[in-house]
Amino acid sequence: MIFHAAVLIVRAPGYPAPVPDSRSRGRWLLALAGIVALGILSRVVHTGIRIFDKYLGDALYAAMVYAILRLFWKSSTAAIRAAVAMTTIELFQLTLIPAHMVTSHSWITRICGRLMGTEFSVLDLAAYGVGIGCIWLADAPLFGFRKVR
Repeated sequence: MIFHAAVLIVRAPGYPAPVPDSRSRGRWLLALAGIVALGILSRVVHTGIRIFDKYLGDALYAAMVYAILRLFWKSSTAAIRAAVAMTTIELFQLTLIPAHMVTSHSWITRICGRLMGTEFSVLDLAAYGVGIGCIWLADAPLFGFRKVR
């Protein structure tokens, strides 16, 4: 009951209904756990290769957002919303608010500032696009939600 009320609040008129299949939600929760684990690993283990050390984590961050949204929406809707969310977060960095949040006395504000990032980069946007694109393409054959021809 609470879940349905939350979906009604989040879903705007004219958007597709949420995905009701509980089996697919379980798969996406498992995928989400794997993405988070890989994301943490990508930030802890350093190879000396910038594309792995920096941009793999960014791509996984965007894939994580897609996976969260995929719990509630179909693949194309989740991909568009994830791209909009990631672009909005990256553009928000231009306001310097996240950079100021990192210097706050409140630990929760500092964490939020770190999660949003403090420096705008077009390369981050490209990494987000790669992450969302890869998981969207993998959505079909791995999870069986769409038929691939």
